[in-house]
Amino acid sequence: MFNDLSQHAADHQGNGIRDRIWRIVFLSDTRAGKAFDVLLLTLIATSITVVMLETVPEIQAKHGKLFRVLEWIFTALFTAEYLLRLWVVGKKRSYLFSFYGIIDFISILPTYLTLFLPGMQYVLVVRVLRLLRVFRVMKMARHLGEANLILNAIQASVPKITVFLFLVLSITVILGTVMYVVEGIIAGNAGFNSVPQSVYWGIVTISTVGYGDVAPMTPAGKFIATLIMLIGYGIIAVPTGIVTAELNLSLTEIRLDHRRCPECGHVGHDPKASFCKMCGHDI
Repeated sequence: MFNDLSQHAADHQGNGIRDRIWRIVFLSDTRAGKAFDVLLLTLIATSITVVMLETVPEIQAKHGKLFRVLEWIFTALFTAEYLLRLWVVGKKRSYLFSFYGIIDFISILPTYLTLFLPGMQYVLVVRVLRLLRVFRVMKMARHLGEANLILNAIQASVPKITVFLFLVLSITVILGTVMYVVEGIIAGNAGFNSVPQSVYWGIVTISTVGYGDVAPMTPAGKFIATLIMLIGYGIIAVPTGIVTAELNLSLTEIRLDHRRCPECGHVGHDPKASFCKMCGHDI
């Protein structure tokens, strides 16, 4: 990612116009840089609002022309900003293929596509990706380490959660089939006229969503529904507990991995080690 600005700052220590623009565009340590960030945040928020309002038929019918004009204004401004970043940056290839470089490009592409391909109006919703640019403007990249820690914990939890979800799916299919027999065949409840429909009801119920479009009528069906609801409340905590355990393990490993041996100074011990693996000293 094009996030570590410190490695590029050394290339922009001069007082030329290109270096000054770089500091304004990529940093926020000057009044001009802060004003640029505020302006960019305002443009992003306004453009996202326009994108959302365009999808409301009543508003689109009344203000469609205004939205179109505004979109071209936003596209022109974002294009100018994209070209400006491309001009002042030292490593252009790194920026072009970085996460934010790709987002910058994709956020302006849909409007131009609709100019040459009128039938592709639906791609305009891709403009909502502009919202991701807020992370850069607000300098949230510094928190990516914490985000990676959470992602690693989730990734480590995938096998356990997969087994758990398979178990839940099995329970749902079995109870859904039972409901088909009890409610659909015996009681003639139209809401349970097939096994897939009954399994769908089971998934909705066990997830505690409960649309209410299908409901059991017989005492036996209501008993099974109650059982599924109780199971549903119980299963909510399981994936959360698994991820939390993995996250705590990752945090523990990080703390332990940085222990330094007081004898030889070695760093990078096993998480559960009590002695240095290099010299045997107590750590």
